[in-house]
Amino acid sequence: MRFEKWQALGNDYAVVEQSELGFELTPPRVRAFCATHTGVGSDGILLLSEAEERGFVAALRIFNPDGSEAELSGNGVREAVLYLRRNGWTDSDTFSISTAAGEVRPRITGATTCTVDMGRARLSSKDYPSGAADGGGSLSAAGRELRFQHVSIGNPQCAIEVAEGLEELDLTALGPPIENHELFPNRTNVSFWRRDSDDTITARIFERGAGETMSSGTGATGAAVAAVLGGSDSPVTVRLDGGELEVEVGEDLHVDLTGWAQPVYRGELSHEFLEALRNT
Repeated sequence: MRFEKWQALGNDYAVVEQSELGFELTPPRVRAFCATHTGVGSDGILLLSEAEERGFVAALRIFNPDGSEAELSGNGVREAVLYLRRNGWTDSDTFSISTAAGEVRPRITGATTCTVDMGRARLSSKDYPSGAADGGGSLSAAGRELRFQHVSIGNPQCAIEVAEGLEELDLTALGPPIENHELFPNRTNVSFWRRDSDDTITARIFERGAGETMSSGTGATGAAVAAVLGGSDSPVTVRLDGGELEVEVGEDLHVDLTGWAQPVYRGELSHEFLEALRNT
């Protein structure tokens, strides 16, 4: 089975075409595939297949390394989009792909860059059912009382502004209790962010099903929306451990995400590893 390893600001995925698979991607198989020392080693799997609906170049499913399935990933979408273009699925700069979060429409702007129309962010959703219309709230985690902003951008985001000490935060202690907090029945992604200027923020991301990552497109989006709601100017430059993303937030909370992605290598799974996956 052939695959490609891609990364966007250090957020790495294995890109797999459905036609290459001879079995379903169950949670145990995903975990085995993504394992750092005994598998490929990745932050997840991007599974591409022919779209059932007309007008879509492909259908994309996104799997976290813990085996769960994500609705959307801003970095993953860019990787999938540029993979599709480079591998002959389309010769257009603008097209649509289908995801669990709905239609995503990217615009390729260079060999390794694209802008993704992420749709309209929402402040209330089924993923924060007890929340107010403005998405605000508070919770306790690791002995701290924290104010947060809920944002739904295809998947749930919990954005927490940190005025001081962002770099010193222990995300291994704070992340899990927030991700699994009872306020969020579908778990949540968490972004801790600091305002640096009128249009620039720094963020650290704890991703649902993955833990702390070097970057996250939807995590950056959640933090940027929270910053704009708090008075920041759009577009917002989001500084992450893996680099910078630009998030344009409209007055109606419509979001465009711009960034880069690039391939790392092509590979082919060994017969032995494939058989182990089949038997997992």
